[in-house]
Amino acid sequence: MRWIRALPIKIQPLGSRCCSSYVSRMRYLMNLKEDDELCRRALQSGTVLLYHKLSPLLQRTDRGGYKLPIFQVSVVNGMLEKLGKDAEVINSSVLVGCSDSLLAQFCLEVAELEQNAVEELCQGVFTDLRKAFFLLRSSEVPLVTRGQALLRWHQTHSYCSATGKPTQRNQAGSQRVCHSSGITYYPQMAPVVIVLVSDGERCLLARQPAFPRGMYSALAGFCDMGETVLETLRREVAEEVGLEVESAQYSSSQHWPFPQSSLMVACHATVSPGSSQINLSGAELEDARWFTLQEVQEALQRNSPPRDIKGEANVFWVPPSSAIANQLIQEWANQQLKS
Repeated sequence: MRWIRALPIKIQPLGSRCCSSYVSRMRYLMNLKEDDELCRRALQSGTVLLYHKLSPLLQRTDRGGYKLPIFQVSVVNGMLEKLGKDAEVINSSVLVGCSDSLLAQFCLEVAELEQNAVEELCQGVFTDLRKAFFLLRSSEVPLVTRGQALLRWHQTHSYCSATGKPTQRNQAGSQRVCHSSGITYYPQMAPVVIVLVSDGERCLLARQPAFPRGMYSALAGFCDMGETVLETLRREVAEEVGLEVESAQYSSSQHWPFPQSSLMVACHATVSPGSSQINLSGAELEDARWFTLQEVQEALQRNSPPRDIKGEANVFWVPPSSAIANQLIQEWANQQLKS
């Protein structure tokens, strides 16, 4: 099998001041993760994203859209006081990032509070993260998914897998330690390969039964133990649609929070035009088709799922721009136009 040389990783050129700002932020975050007292002080002047049962709080904008509200800690403390809760609740916040001005950003799960009361005080609504993908700007999506992923990880790692004893988190929430065994646990992501297959003139898209009606996406699958990215890519295409990959090329990567945290490694792959007969196997996919450039372009131009009179999608559409599958499809379309 012939493999095309992978694309180099692209890093946007930065001026010296911007680059220095990035380095400062990364060093500051590192210090917050390693120094509990420093993190506690940063929390008192930091900002917080709110979640209720892992659903982020969103607010309506003046133009009818949605935004991700970020609250000062003093505002959250005031909300807790009004709801009769101890201000110590804020100390369970988890570090999620920091601004260019080195203002620490945290996320906080408030499932113990009454949902409607929090929404009323904050003038927002807790929204399922999958819906938030369609409602938020692309620039806001990484922050809100990172926060949910960290909160979920803490919920599922309260006990040591070796001893069954409770684990203790550091102030930043960047690790949990079992003091009985000495094991330190860190948040993890499972590697997943997502691949857009082409026969030179068409691209192959598929849908799972759980997908919204009418939506098709690129093929994807988890890496098996010991596999490389390219081995996973070749195996998944063979298993799911019965095709043998002829060449492959790396595109980019993205954190994906569904159903648990995954690292999506996006690639393009080609198969021989003479061997492009799709042969579905198993129940994972309910359909897979070849789509022309015109069909793909029309789908990319739709900003949201098309609706019929019953409110259901009735036309082919693709994942939103915040999903890396959309990026793969857009790259393929652009390449077809060039050639």
